[in-house]
Amino acid sequence: MDEPRKHQVSLRGASAREITRDALLDKVSRERELRSYARRVTVAAIFIQRIWRGYHVTKKVAVQLQDEWETLMNHFDGLMTTTWISNCVLRPFLFFITTLSTRHKEMRTRDMECMHRCFKILLESINSTDSRKNFCSLAIGTVEERRIWTYQVQKLLSLCSLILAESDKSRSGVQNFVILTYLALHLAVVLTDLKGWKSITDDCLHDAESAVKDLILFMGSCKSGLYVSIKRYFDQLYVPFPLGENGFVQTDDKLTITASVITLALRPFHVTNFNVIGHGQLDIRVAVEQYILFVLTIPWLTQRLPPILKPALKHKSVLAPCFQMLLISRDNILAKMSQIDLLKIQVSSKVIPPVGWALANILGLATGSEHDFVDPGGLNPGLDYASYVRVVIILAENLLSRLENLGWIEKEKQEGNAETSAGAVLHASEMTCASSKMSYIDLLRPVCQQWHLMKLLAISKMDSYVHGADISSLDKPESLGKLKFLDITYFYSYMLRIYSVLNPTIGSLPVLNMLSFTPGFLVNQWGLLESFFSPVISHCFEDNHLSEKKISGNRNDGIVEKKQSQTNKDASKWVNVLHKFTSKSQGEVENVDLARSETRPGPVDEDFDDIWNIGPLRRGPNGISKDLSCLLHLFCATYSHLLLVLDDVEFYEKQVPFTLEQQRRIASMLNTLVYNSLSHSMGQQYRPLMDSAIRCLHLMYERDCRHRFCPPVLWLSPARRNRPPIAVAARTHESLLGNIRADDASSVSGIGSIIINTPHVFPFEERVQMFREFINMDKVSRKMAGEVSRPGLQSVEIVVRRGHIVEDGFRQLNSLRSRLKSSIHVSFVSECGLPEAGLDYGGLSKEFLTDISKAAFAPEYGLFSQTSTSDRHLIPNAAARYLENGIEMIEFLGRVVGKALYEGILLDYSFSHVFVQKLLGRYSFFDELSTLDPELYRNLLYVKTYDGDVKELSLDFTVTEESFGNRQIIELKPGGKDASVTNENKMQYVHAMADYKLNRQIFPFSNAFYRGLTDLISSSWLKLFNASEFNQLLSGGNHDIDVDDLRNNTRYSGGYTEGSRTIKIFWEVLKGFERKERCLLLKFVTSCSRAPLLGFKHLQPSFTIHKVACDVPLWATIGGQDVERLPSASTCYNTLKLPTYKRSSTLRAKLLYAVSSNAGFELS
Repeated sequence: MDEPRKHQVSLRGASAREITRDALLDKVSRERELRSYARRVTVAAIFIQRIWRGYHVTKKVAVQLQDEWETLMNHFDGLMTTTWISNCVLRPFLFFITTLSTRHKEMRTRDMECMHRCFKILLESINSTDSRKNFCSLAIGTVEERRIWTYQVQKLLSLCSLILAESDKSRSGVQNFVILTYLALHLAVVLTDLKGWKSITDDCLHDAESAVKDLILFMGSCKSGLYVSIKRYFDQLYVPFPLGENGFVQTDDKLTITASVITLALRPFHVTNFNVIGHGQLDIRVAVEQYILFVLTIPWLTQRLPPILKPALKHKSVLAPCFQMLLISRDNILAKMSQIDLLKIQVSSKVIPPVGWALANILGLATGSEHDFVDPGGLNPGLDYASYVRVVIILAENLLSRLENLGWIEKEKQEGNAETSAGAVLHASEMTCASSKMSYIDLLRPVCQQWHLMKLLAISKMDSYVHGADISSLDKPESLGKLKFLDITYFYSYMLRIYSVLNPTIGSLPVLNMLSFTPGFLVNQWGLLESFFSPVISHCFEDNHLSEKKISGNRNDGIVEKKQSQTNKDASKWVNVLHKFTSKSQGEVENVDLARSETRPGPVDEDFDDIWNIGPLRRGPNGISKDLSCLLHLFCATYSHLLLVLDDVEFYEKQVPFTLEQQRRIASMLNTLVYNSLSHSMGQQYRPLMDSAIRCLHLMYERDCRHRFCPPVLWLSPARRNRPPIAVAARTHESLLGNIRADDASSVSGIGSIIINTPHVFPFEERVQMFREFINMDKVSRKMAGEVSRPGLQSVEIVVRRGHIVEDGFRQLNSLRSRLKSSIHVSFVSECGLPEAGLDYGGLSKEFLTDISKAAFAPEYGLFSQTSTSDRHLIPNAAARYLENGIEMIEFLGRVVGKALYEGILLDYSFSHVFVQKLLGRYSFFDELSTLDPELYRNLLYVKTYDGDVKELSLDFTVTEESFGNRQIIELKPGGKDASVTNENKMQYVHAMADYKLNRQIFPFSNAFYRGLTDLISSSWLKLFNASEFNQLLSGGNHDIDVDDLRNNTRYSGGYTEGSRTIKIFWEVLKGFERKERCLLLKFVTSCSRAPLLGFKHLQPSFTIHKVACDVPLWATIGGQDVERLPSASTCYNTLKLPTYKRSSTLRAKLLYAVSSNAGFELS
């Protein structure tokens, strides 16, 4: 075969194997790009070479000029004239200094010596009274001399700024650099102060003022770099920790330098004092802007300053232009402020953004302390206080936005969710951050002072007041004017949020303490809120004429609603709602149902319901203005804090700060707002409002649960028209909890978040149904997971001795934890030690749960005791910790109660309100002590209201506990043994004692019980109920037995039917019983005197009447005799064993005797 040809040429004249058309075009394009790139490289290389040669030549010339300049200075002994200084001294000096030092921002020793010599020459010249020698006389010379002089002086001012900025970078010759810095600043001060120009006469004063003004305007511009240098200088000053009131003592040289720096920084603010009006006057805006950006954002500015210099920065002539500039150019300044870090300015803290330091510094400069020279402990006189408040609002709002962008708000929220006895736990890596935050919070201290708020409130009430200095160069915005109460509301609303984010230990507590106890502040807030809602509410009440019975009830509690003796007229704009439909005058006294009885479920009055559903709030926060949102946030946060310390006497009898009528309006407003906020989509910006509103609503609802002051329909009204079916609500709730944390539920709209945050908008019966639905869903999920494959397979077999039921149950069941949800098969052993006959088909397990709870909850057993109140509720015994396995036994009893709730078995016990509050995850406050220890509550009230010197009572911060003959003294706070109770700290003592009794003492037991209870019952299910409702859930309703409902859900056995004669007689007799007698019968049969909450349909096992045949001789029947045998009961099966009585009188007598004998199965 022939070898292939070396060159294959296509018909087109080229080799097809070598290249195609597209490849050829691509190759040509690449070659073109390479040639273009080579050309650019060549041009760049030439440019770089030119730059380098220029730099090299310039530097060489500069070095040569510096040598010649030094020679001239060393050998010159002639007359120093202004021309010689300008041409021979400054001209070469500025050239080689700019080339060798200024451009590279590097201070060499040789350059520093040259500067030192030049500055001394200039200062000596300026101090001369001879115009031929005074360098400043050139400022009023010929046009050319003025131009050269202005250029040279501007270069000198820029050089002085550079020296100031580099003062912290000197490593050698520190003292020499300090002297150089002093000379540079002294020169800048003299050049910009007309009084320092010794050779100026009155004839040329106008021209000299113009020259100085131009210099000051240049100094205040960005070109001079003065304010940037000032920031750098202050950043390197030492800040003492902990922060003191007046900073620290500086050395003489530092003090002089700092004083010169402040003088230069404030020069532009006084430029308008000159009688000059020129085109450059408007440039003061730039200086004020630079001052705001680079001086007011210096971290800890007021702490770095010596006390003697602070009044200069506090003066109204400085603060007023800053306030006006911030109000006029807020967006521009805030945008530049956020970019400060990008200017590579070294800052002391990388935590707080610049706008935060501006806020803190303005607060510190506008207010005084007891050590300040300006108005100790008050606001600076002469300020435009409206501008001050609005500037703080602007900065605070921007700071919160910045912190949110930096992730601080979410981070603090997560930290706050992890609760310990000491509060939030900070990670070790965050300690430095926490330290800086605490230091920053100290700077905001004036906000927490009551005099600050009182001063602002007093100003807001004045018809007019004197504004600050009128700066003609700044236009006043239209918003400036009278300080309004709404401005103060914004001010403190934002401050609350800042404290919550930045204070890692106690949050906004300092601000809330001050706001809550400032006289009239809450009343004024509510008055303003009423003015927003009054037209709508008034219309609703005028259209609904209702009787007082809608809200009044049992008056046996003895607490009478009294009107406030003095009511703030400004807070009474809302129409007196109750008087509208009760036809009472304001002077009349109302009796309010404050009975502690449980809420009895009942139908909702639809006409009455609409009154409590406030129209403007039916869209949640989306339907209200920003002003109203801010006002609501501050009111809810402040009032919720006050509710924590407001006792029942103040709330119900003295009715401070609001009447009970107003309390109902507040509750109605909060209820409507929260429900509709959770129902609709809500932006993240409303999260602070909703958190405070939900907290305030919960506190009011819990107080109403203890002592009724609101009609039940008030809490139900928002959800009456659009409540979903129970099954849908339950599934939505479980789905929500499965996807988010419960703490975040308020930020998610929908029915699930409503159930979590405001379950009270559902009637109690519906919540009970929802609870049973949760349990049914759990049983289905367990079955699907294989935990319950078929009946009996996963059951728990136990053997229990009748005389040791608690011990045997604890030993065999305590370790099962959540497996206790499975069925329990119980075999009893009699007192004689013999197994009892019978099989457990559910009845014995019910008997076991009933008997073990009866034994374990008995006060004689030692685990629980009874409260000293009339209802004798159960509370853990403080001595239980000393019993063997005491805490573990209480945890086991939690599982027993959980098992009873899970299976729907009623236990005839009720727990103390305080104890149940702990199981529901709620903190208890002072007034709840009345439900636990009324005597201690009265004693603490006596201490709280004691008019004399509390020291006379000889109290200290300790409490004594006695257990098994041993006395133990417990301190209520560190060092409590040595801390006497005085008038100043008696409130602290009262609440510390209540906190110990209600929270600290009970915590180990409630925590153990809670662990056991939640092994079977989810904590989210429990939170559907309040404390009294939980007791009803456990032991049944406290209302009368519905005989018809019981009859419709009763089973018959042994031969009885619904038509049997004895059965008919039985139902007739039962209807004739008193309420107490019917309850005794129910307890006789089921071991619980209360009916199931959802009716007897849900009683497990079903109520059963079993026939006990008793043959009576015919002659006895004819003689009028009846069956003599007594009825008996099998409580484990809820079965009444009823003999065949023939007469109703006999059945009644025998039945009453049996149920009153407190026996059951023994009567058989």
